[in-house]
Amino acid sequence: MNIAVIGAGIGGLAAASLLAKDNHSVTVYEKNETVGGKMNEIRAGGFRFDTGPSLLTLPELLERLFSDCGERMEEYLQLEPLNPLCRYFFRDGTTFDNFEDQKRSLAEIARIAPEDKEAYTEFLGYAKQLFQKTSSSFLFNPLFDISDLSEVNLADLARIDAFSTVSARVDKYFQSDYLRCFFKRFATYNGSSPFQAPATLNVIPHVEINRGGYYVKDGIYRIAEALAALAKKNGARFIMDTKVTAINTERGRVRGIELYDGTKEQFDIVLSNSDASETYLHLLPDRSGSSLKKKIIANTEPSCSGFVLLLGLDRSYNQLRHHNVFFSDSYEKEFEAIFKDRVPAKDPTIYIANTSYSDPGHAIAGGSNLFVLVNAPYLSERYDWSSGRAAYARHIKQVLESRGLTGLRASIRYEKIITPQDFYQKYRSNKGSIYGTSSNSRMAAFMRPANKARNVEGLYLTGGSTHPGGGIPLVILSAMHACELINRYEV
Repeated sequence: MNIAVIGAGIGGLAAASLLAKDNHSVTVYEKNETVGGKMNEIRAGGFRFDTGPSLLTLPELLERLFSDCGERMEEYLQLEPLNPLCRYFFRDGTTFDNFEDQKRSLAEIARIAPEDKEAYTEFLGYAKQLFQKTSSSFLFNPLFDISDLSEVNLADLARIDAFSTVSARVDKYFQSDYLRCFFKRFATYNGSSPFQAPATLNVIPHVEINRGGYYVKDGIYRIAEALAALAKKNGARFIMDTKVTAINTERGRVRGIELYDGTKEQFDIVLSNSDASETYLHLLPDRSGSSLKKKIIANTEPSCSGFVLLLGLDRSYNQLRHHNVFFSDSYEKEFEAIFKDRVPAKDPTIYIANTSYSDPGHAIAGGSNLFVLVNAPYLSERYDWSSGRAAYARHIKQVLESRGLTGLRASIRYEKIITPQDFYQKYRSNKGSIYGTSSNSRMAAFMRPANKARNVEGLYLTGGSTHPGGGIPLVILSAMHACELINRYEV
C-alpha cells in the first residue's frame, strides 16, 4: 500500500517505522525542519534543552516497537533510572524526594508526614489495581469495533473509580496536605485538573512510581532521532519543511493529500499524526466525514497548555535535582484560573527539568539548563499572550527567586519564551493545548478520537490527541493501534 503519514511527531515516526517494516511504501510529510513534533530540542549558547517530554515511563513499549521493527532499542538509546524521580518543594520550605524504591520514599514520608506512611503504600496498591483493570480493556485495545469490545472486562470497567475525582479520592486516602498535593499533581500529566478529572487517572502514579521513570542519555530528543532512523532504515521516505494543507477524498474514501504549493499527491491510505481537531476540522474538506463528528470535536474542551522558559545559567543550584516541582499555595485556585477563568495563574505550580544534573555537558562549565514549565490555559479571547508573555516570564522568575533560586535573573546567559500561541503556530495543536483533549469529565478520557476515521475510509489517526492519550508510551500505543487497524481493514 502507498501510505502518507502527516507529521513526524512520535506517533507518526512510530507508525512509519511499523508500516515500512511491513513493506508498505511510506512517505512522511513534516511541516517543520526537524522530526519529533512537541518532542524537540534547542541548542544555543553552550546550552541544550529538551522542549517537550522530559520523562520516559513504560519503556517496555518502546522496546516492543524496536523489536517489532527487527531492532534492539539498546543499540539506539541508553536509558538511565532517576534517583530521586523528582524533588518537590512546598511553600513552607519542606522538601520531599520521591523514589521508585518505596523504602526510600517511606523514609521521606516518615520525616514530613508520618501519619500517611500506610496510606502511601495502600494508595499505590489502589493505583496498581486501576492499571490492571484499564490496561487490557482500554490502553492496549484499539476499541474500534465489536471484536475489540470482546476484550473488555465489564466487571473491571465498573471498578475503575470513574465516579469520583482525582482530588476527592486522594483526600480520602491522605491526611497530610503534602501527600494530597503530591498525588493530585499526576492528573496534570495529561493536561487535566485533579478537581475535575475522574479518579481513574490515579493510575498515573502507578506508571511512574511503581514501574519507574527514566531519562535518556543526552536528552529525551534522542528518542525522536532514533525513531526517525528506524523508519528510514525500514524504507520510509521523509519530506521535511513541507506543509500538508488538505486530505483529498472521493466518494467517502481518501485519495491523497494536497501540499502548501497546490501539489496533489495520490495515496491509498493517509495516517494523520496532526492533532485530531486539525485533521477533522481543517484538513478534511467540508463535505467529508460526519458533520456531527466535527461539531463534537469543535466543542470538546482541550487540555491545558503550557508556558515555558528555557533558561541557560552560569551557575547551578545544589537544591535542584533532575526533576523538580515547586507547589503553589492553592492548587484549586490555580486550576480555577486555568480552566474556569482561562487566564495564567498568579501563583502557579512550577516544574523544572534540569538535565545538566545528569548530563553536565548540557550547560556551560559550572552552569545549568533549566526547562521551566507552568500549566497555562488553552488559547481563548480571555488572554493575549503576545502582549503578556514578557510580564509573565518576569513574574515566574521572581517567584523562583522567592522560592530559593536566589540570583536567578542575574545568572541568565540564554533565555527563550514559549507560549500557548507558539504551540499552536508550530504544531497546530488544538487551541495551543499540549495533550489534545482534557479529561475533565467522567468519560472524556475514554472518548478521544479513534485511531481510524469512521466516516472516511482509508484515514487513520495517531498521536496524543487520539486514543488512548498523551505521553510517550500512550502515543506509541496509538501508533500500534492505527497500524493494527490498517492491517485489519486495508491489507
